[in-house]
Amino acid sequence: MHRDTLVRWLDEFLKTQEITRQMRDLSLNGLQVEGAERVTKVGAAVDAAQSTIEQAREQGVDFMIVHHGLFWGGVMPVVGIHKRRLEALFQGGISLYASHLPLDVHPEVGNNAVIAQALGLQNLEPFEAGFIGTLFRAHTLSEIGDRLGQMTGMQCLIHQGGPNEVTRVAVVSGSASDYVAEAKAAGAELLITGEPKHQNFHPTFELGMNAIYAGHYDTETFGVKALAERIEREFGLPWVFLEHPTGL
Repeated sequence: MHRDTLVRWLDEFLKTQEITRQMRDLSLNGLQVEGAERVTKVGAAVDAAQSTIEQAREQGVDFMIVHHGLFWGGVMPVVGIHKRRLEALFQGGISLYASHLPLDVHPEVGNNAVIAQALGLQNLEPFEAGFIGTLFRAHTLSEIGDRLGQMTGMQCLIHQGGPNEVTRVAVVSGSASDYVAEAKAAGAELLITGEPKHQNFHPTFELGMNAIYAGHYDTETFGVKALAERIEREFGLPWVFLEHPTGL
């Protein structure tokens, strides 16, 4: 299919510009690099890193979709590793489409929607860049941690400052430990996110709150995969996951 047709569909499906403005996302969401006109294979990755771009070239990908793109905030000089990444994209004729917060908040293919659905959360409501919902029965922190571990292949870090059994859970992928207090105020007994911050360790326990950290990278693989699967169903385009776990 034509590159621009796919870009228009993504912009509309993800509400790219609307969400970017509403949430003041620093990411330059949308098409960041223009590659070949015809799209024959999609590559999904968490990060637009040299390793994932090289994987895309090796596997015949001509359209990459990433959660963390190459352009953030203000003007960036095209030097060093930034130059080398762009060179690899141009040489491979690869388009790069980035979706940061629009992919986090999407109710179907978003990181948090996919995690919430897999955990069985019901009656989902928006919460920050994720969702808050209710389990059909109380689960222990260990049960939830084990389930997340099965989903990611990584062992979770559990900070238990609250009850051992929970029913009300907030899910915000990536780096969202700053929202421990907000999750507590919203009625959650548990916040699931990616990576911890030292500054939020003591507040979690002092608030009587629980937090499970399942990895920044690992909690953000779900959205790009779900989006690529959606594209395959919609347009018949094959896709591949370009994996480079960080362990963070």
